[in-house]
Amino acid sequence: METKRKKLSLTAQIGIALLLAVVAGVLLRNHAVFVNAYIKPIGTIFLNLLKFIVVPLVLFSIMAGILSMNDIKKVGKLGLRTLLYFMGTTLFAVTLGLVIPSLLKGILPTIHIDLDAAAETVEVPRLSVMDQLVNMFPSNIVEPVSSMAMMQVIVIALLFGIAMVHVGEKGEMARRVTLSFNDVVCKILEYIMALAPLGVFCMLTPVVVANGPAVLGSYAALIALAYLCFFVHAGVVYSSAVGLLGGLSPLKFFKGMQPAMLFAFSSDSSVATLPYSMQCTEKLGVSKDIGRFVLSLGATINMDGVAIYLGVVSVFMATCCGIDLTMSQYLAIAFASTIASIGTPGIPGGSLALMAMVFASAGIPVECVAVAAGIDRIIDMGRTVMSVTGDASCAIVMQKAVGKKVLNPERM
Repeated sequence: METKRKKLSLTAQIGIALLLAVVAGVLLRNHAVFVNAYIKPIGTIFLNLLKFIVVPLVLFSIMAGILSMNDIKKVGKLGLRTLLYFMGTTLFAVTLGLVIPSLLKGILPTIHIDLDAAAETVEVPRLSVMDQLVNMFPSNIVEPVSSMAMMQVIVIALLFGIAMVHVGEKGEMARRVTLSFNDVVCKILEYIMALAPLGVFCMLTPVVVANGPAVLGSYAALIALAYLCFFVHAGVVYSSAVGLLGGLSPLKFFKGMQPAMLFAFSSDSSVATLPYSMQCTEKLGVSKDIGRFVLSLGATINMDGVAIYLGVVSVFMATCCGIDLTMSQYLAIAFASTIASIGTPGIPGGSLALMAMVFASAGIPVECVAVAAGIDRIIDMGRTVMSVTGDASCAIVMQKAVGKKVLNPERM
């Protein structure tokens, strides 16, 4: 009898792609023109395909999730619990991002900042809290879809989904069309995901070529500090939440989320990772209706990684500028970071635009954003992993909170 060859798991395929990208990036450092001309475009195509499917995926997934519950009270309870969970973990995240750098700032090397040169490097938009609040609500239905304004897309999905449940039999045709489109979108998603290993390789190789093996350079302290906070937050907050509130072994949770976490690290986009997160949480026993609702919501409003980094970079840049932060400044950073993380776009570099608001709230020169931009891509990969993992931990907790035990995870 012929033995059937076991197909490599998604985790293995993405892991191999990551390793090959590092090797290729080192070998092709002297051929950056070739890499940018022929390898990077393929990665861009793959990322574009994922971005293309994200809006319909979020739109129809949330509506389908609401329709599958058939009870507005359930939707309201799940939505409220999800928001409370995200707010709680975000507060933990920003607190951690402030405490650890403050304890270690005396022994960490800092970066000399030339504010005059920095000011000429990047033009930083300044957004107020009220601007972000207003931007949550769409003025028309087309613009949010075309511009990927995910908060507005979520508002649209919630309004249509709740309305279809409320109108009852009169909305039956709209319900059937919505569920049918949701199935079609999921099938398109399968086609795109088949390209994942190639896409990861082509996205990461140019990053290695551009930065080289000595990528940390003089920013090593800031990068190490951010990733230390990421690991502590994941190991303490997410492990405790999944184990104590979700009834699932943290080891099984992190093992099950490996494909999504690896893709999040390489793609640097939480919304692009959404399809992988949905697959992983379903394998871990989360029902489709709960998983898609929570993950779609979390991909836009839950940015624990951003909250941590905003705290870390605020303390770090204040130290570089010789500013001794007061308690009121710490509180200002905590509040602004929480609000900013909720409004951060789930795309590469999405936090830079809101970093200025946090810096301004604490009296840190806004020009420091230009300095942080130099390593944003490297840290953003870790931030994205944190946000994606946080979304998944919430899905596990919500599965149990609504009275359903987490199913037996599939063997991986």
